[in-house]
Amino acid sequence: MVRAFRVTPLLLPALVAAAVAADGAPREVRGLWVVRTALSSPASVSAMVAAASHAGINTLIVQVRGRGDAYYASRREPRAAALSTQPASFDPLASVLRDGHAAGLAVHAWININLVADAGSDPPRDPRHLVRRHPEWLMVPLDLAASIGDPRGPTFLRTLASWTRHQAGTLEGLFTSPIPAGAADHLTGVVEDLVERYAVDGVHFDYVRYPSVSFDYSREALRAFSHDVAAGLSRPDRLALERKQRANPLIWTQMYPQRWDAFRRARLTDLVRRLRGAVRRHRPAAIVSAAVVPDAQTAVASKFQDWPGWAAGGVLDALCPMTYATDAGAFRQQVEAAVSAARGRPVWAGIGAYRLSAGEAARQIQAARDLGVDGVLLFSYDSLVNPARGPDNLSRIGAQAFGR
Repeated sequence: MVRAFRVTPLLLPALVAAAVAADGAPREVRGLWVVRTALSSPASVSAMVAAASHAGINTLIVQVRGRGDAYYASRREPRAAALSTQPASFDPLASVLRDGHAAGLAVHAWININLVADAGSDPPRDPRHLVRRHPEWLMVPLDLAASIGDPRGPTFLRTLASWTRHQAGTLEGLFTSPIPAGAADHLTGVVEDLVERYAVDGVHFDYVRYPSVSFDYSREALRAFSHDVAAGLSRPDRLALERKQRANPLIWTQMYPQRWDAFRRARLTDLVRRLRGAVRRHRPAAIVSAAVVPDAQTAVASKFQDWPGWAAGGVLDALCPMTYATDAGAFRQQVEAAVSAARGRPVWAGIGAYRLSAGEAARQIQAARDLGVDGVLLFSYDSLVNPARGPDNLSRIGAQAFGR
C-alpha cells in the first residue's frame, strides 16, 4: 500500500516535486536518517547510497551539521574534525547529492540546530567553533544561573561543560539558545549559506528544542526577558524589580513564570520561522521538516517545542515525530496522537529501527501507513548496516516493507 501526501494549496509549491514519482503517481516518503559517520569518505558515501537504493529508500536525510561543524563546504562554521584525513576537495554533501540524485533519491540536509557539543566529551577546541567564539550564546541551566559568572570569563565554559558532563545520562550536551539575537542570526546564516549553494530537496531540523524547562537562564536570555517585561510595566514597578534584580538575577522569571515559559517558547518558534524563510528565499521547492518529540504536550510544556503550533501556522511542511516505542500498542498510540496533533500537515513517522528486528520494523511501517502517515523515516542507516545486525538487515526491511 502506497499512501499519497495530503497536499494543501499552501504546501503545493514546496511538496509537489517530492510527492510525485517519475511516472506521475503519488508516492510516500521512504526515508532514511543518515548520521554523519557515514559521510566520512567518498567510499562510505557511495556504499550508503547503494545500500539505501537497494532497500527501496527514496529519501536520504543526511546529517551535515552535527555539533556546530560542517560536512559540507561551509562559509560559516569549521569543517568537521572527522574529515581531517580527507582531502579538502572532498565535500560530503556534494557527494551525496551527486550519487543520490543519480540513483533517483531525494536528498535532504539534516541540521542539528541547538545541540553543538556532546555531554560526554570536552568542548571543541577549534577556536572557530561557536562554543569558543560565542560562549554567551550557550544555554545555562537554572542550577548554574546565579553562580556561573561572565560568559567571557576564564571559567565559564569549563564550569558549564563540567556540569553538563555530570548530566550525561539525561542531557545530550551543550545547546545554543534561540534567544540571543546573534545566535539566531548565526543559525539563519548557516542555513542560508547551505541552501544558496547546494541543490537540496529539503532541509531537516533536529534538536530544535530546549533540553528541559530548566534552561535557558543565561545572562543574555534573562536580560532579553527582563526588557520584554519591563516595556509593559509602570515606571515604579519596573524600578522596584530592577532593584531586586541586583540581589536576585532570576526575579523577573520568578515574578512572571507563565510569561517566562511563553517567552522561551515564542523565541524558538521565531527561530524556526526565520530558518524556514532562509530556505524559501533560495530553494522555494525544498521541503522544510523537523524531528519532533512525539507527545505534543511534552514537546510544548517541557521542551518549548510548539510543533502543533508550527503545524497550524504553516511553519513546517512536514513533521517527523520520533515515534521510537518498541511495543506495538505504544507505537500506534504515538503515531495516532502525532497525526491528530498535526491537523492535516504531512507526517513522516520516525521508526526506531535500531531497536527492532527487520520484521518488527516492517510491521511498524505498515501500522503507521494504516494510521494515515505520509511517509516513514528509519533511524538510522549506520545502525541498520552494523555487522552485528547482519549485513542484509536494511535490505530485509526494504524487502518486507517496500517490496524490494
